[in-house]
Amino acid sequence: MLPITRHATPTTGRPFPPLSMAVRHGPTLYVSGLGPLDVQGNIARGDFAGQFAQCIANLHAVLAQAGCDITRVLKTSVLLTRATDVPEMNRLYAAAFPMAHLPARTTSVVAALPVPDFLLEIEAIVAVE
Repeated sequence: MLPITRHATPTTGRPFPPLSMAVRHGPTLYVSGLGPLDVQGNIARGDFAGQFAQCIANLHAVLAQAGCDITRVLKTSVLLTRATDVPEMNRLYAAAFPMAHLPARTTSVVAALPVPDFLLEIEAIVAVE
């Protein structure tokens, strides 16, 4: 049976939902939807580019903790709260992922995300080995 490893799991008093930021099962890492909160819990309210950059920084941090990097991302799901952000998201996304390592992607526009100020959330499936 393949081992299961959890990354960035909640600790007592952490003001986040009850989930692991990522779970590794064998050679695959499943990254939860990452919102645009920085380590102090701040958010760039109303700033799509700032929120996108923070989501990508959060993804880099989770990947580093799991021992891999952005070139190992197989698929992402990007949830947006505003359809008008799709063109900017495409531009920022292209800059965030190396052209030779573009993952498969699903982009969805949703009515809302759990934190009202979130304009987006990004989740990923990653090949660790």
